[in-house]
Amino acid sequence: MVFAQNYQSDTFETKNHGQLTITFVKHASLMINFDNYIIQIDPTSMFADYSTFPKADLILITHEHADHLDAKAIGALTKTNTMLVMNESSYKILGTGKGRIMKNGDKLEVNSKISIEAVPAYNITKGHEDFHPRHRDNGYVLTIDGLRIYISGDTEDIPEMKNLKDIDIAFLPVNQPYSMTVAQAINAAKMISPKVLYPYHFGKTDVKQIQEGLKNSGIEVRLREMQ
Repeated sequence: MVFAQNYQSDTFETKNHGQLTITFVKHASLMINFDNYIIQIDPTSMFADYSTFPKADLILITHEHADHLDAKAIGALTKTNTMLVMNESSYKILGTGKGRIMKNGDKLEVNSKISIEAVPAYNITKGHEDFHPRHRDNGYVLTIDGLRIYISGDTEDIPEMKNLKDIDIAFLPVNQPYSMTVAQAINAAKMISPKVLYPYHFGKTDVKQIQEGLKNSGIEVRLREMQ
């Protein structure tokens, strides 16, 4: 599948030898293509012209901030049978009455090969709690043909990360004061133990320090253009 803009992408083999491609749009915006089933995560018009992208089968929104929730991008990606999943506050702000609300702990079977679990995402540093309050926002664990992908949303290294098991690919934000410091991201990665870690939503943070900090940990840190 070809679309107008050129972005970096990585391809993975699923447990049943299918092919899954992750396209790194920018910031917290990602596209996943599994067998031509298109998943868009936090698409926003400030980072891409989504009219040039393939229509989405599934759109996931982690939370309500404008760099994650954008009605224009959602509209450009939506077709008749697109499934839109978001947290409750995003649903209310979008105000279209369309979409499905998931709360922390909810699970959803999309089809026989894809499932979603909504997991906590919030700030814990004193004075930062209001950026992303506990119980409001979502991270998501996507299980796609046995491959488990953790998309954290905006969060710090919260204790619930210890409950995440068998994660193949993880995306962690590194953008203080709104999400993690480098040290927090390293700690979070050690709690989760993914096979592959992508720092994302990192602004001007020097994420090469994460690569250095996790050397010899067994976690492969891949750096992509996700400022």
